[in-house]
Amino acid sequence: MNVPLLDLKVQYATIRDEVMAAIVPVMESQYFINGPEVKQLEAAVAKYSGCAEAIGVSSGTDALLASLMALGIGQSQPACRVGATCEGCDEVITTPFTFFATAGSIWRAGARPVFVDIEPKTFNIDPAGIEAAITEHTKAIIPVHLFGQVAEMEPILAIADKHGLSVIEDGAQAIGAVRNGKKAGAFGTTGCFSFFPSKNLGGCGDGGMVVTQDAELAQRLRWCRGHGGKDKYHNLFVGGNFRLDTLQAAALLVKLAHLDDWSAGRRANAARYNELFAGVAEVTTPTILEGNESIYNQYVLRVPRRDELQAHLKANGVSTAVYYPVGLHLQDCFQALGYEAGAFPVTERATQEVVALPVYPELADEQLVYVVETVKQFFA
Repeated sequence: MNVPLLDLKVQYATIRDEVMAAIVPVMESQYFINGPEVKQLEAAVAKYSGCAEAIGVSSGTDALLASLMALGIGQSQPACRVGATCEGCDEVITTPFTFFATAGSIWRAGARPVFVDIEPKTFNIDPAGIEAAITEHTKAIIPVHLFGQVAEMEPILAIADKHGLSVIEDGAQAIGAVRNGKKAGAFGTTGCFSFFPSKNLGGCGDGGMVVTQDAELAQRLRWCRGHGGKDKYHNLFVGGNFRLDTLQAAALLVKLAHLDDWSAGRRANAARYNELFAGVAEVTTPTILEGNESIYNQYVLRVPRRDELQAHLKANGVSTAVYYPVGLHLQDCFQALGYEAGAFPVTERATQEVVALPVYPELADEQLVYVVETVKQFFA
């Protein structure tokens, strides 16, 4: 049996007519930049997330970068933007166990990433380590809602409020995820979403969104995505070309209507995996905190002999992935930050043990059973 990690064609087949009906009018209008569908999607995502404002941007990465730029973070020492390691640079606290864009955006904004280790069960940043990492130069915290589960925002927000820090939620994997009745993106100063095709709400290419409750900040974000221009040829500051294409917005409007059903399907598949893996001592299934509702952008196990298991699954037709094999503190490009192996032991252990299984909503039960039986076969 063949079980791909993700099969976008299966999902597309169910909504093809809807997507084409949405895209064709954009093609006929030739209104590809800032078309009406962009504003419609912004309003829909703001409402869906429980936020006052939403600003469409070109990617989840640019959502993070635009948030930092609009908040003026990284601008205190513009001359050191290349290395972001000099004394006096703005600092932003985040996790070393995430996709590169989180820390990369901090660096690109001209600030210094400061890492705090993760909590071993959820893989999200450990709030207990944040306060010790704060200095006079700290400007913000970027918690990541990894794998579709909202981080423990209550203590993070309390720390941020105590020290006067902005909180930028990296919700690239978590649109629709809930903590204590509140959706990802609605907790912090801004929330950042990605519409990369593999996400639960995936576009036909790159795309992203920033959400916020702050109308003034939202306006600055809109200027920021258009080179800092208040109007054509009048620029208030240096921004970027971070606009969301109208074609992407049109397709995403169609998909947004199906998002809750797709996320429910992922939760159902995760529950089935949990049931089938019960009693397999070598396998640690995902832990979802009380009050959280995950959207399972990934279903991630902890296992011994991870690389051997992954090879066994591949040989038997099961596709998997490792999110993530290297902590960001050990990436070559961040050597100047001064971190060494052993700095974040929980992260470093996770990089050796995690493996993501297929969990997309269109999976058949026999495929789920086959995946689990193949894992059991390896450990037997």
